[in-house]
Amino acid sequence: MSEHHSNTTEGHEHDEHAGLTKSKIWQVFGILLLITVIEFIIALVILPKGYMSHGVGNFVYIALTLVKAFYIVAYFMHLKYEKLGLQLSLTVSFIFIIYFIVLMLIEGGFLNLHMLSH
Repeated sequence: MSEHHSNTTEGHEHDEHAGLTKSKIWQVFGILLLITVIEFIIALVILPKGYMSHGVGNFVYIALTLVKAFYIVAYFMHLKYEKLGLQLSLTVSFIFIIYFIVLMLIEGGFLNLHMLSH
């Protein structure tokens, strides 16, 4: 009548993180290092010598930072291996948060300009 359930993992292998091998971790590390080196070159060489305007430099910094954030979240926080529904819900939430931050900054700048003029 009583069944004995052993705690073996026989038949219950989890392959959800099978793609994250040591070589993949080193590859992601190399990509993150390369992006960081590019950011340092832009900050220490390209911008001071005037090869790029500060507006374009800021845009490039933001783009490179978003790429680095993607790699960190996707591989080291294992979001790449989650189901599509969770990925979409987190992505949409993140987009709304950024949208609201941008709106608040625009509104705050507008209020700052009009408060100083009165």
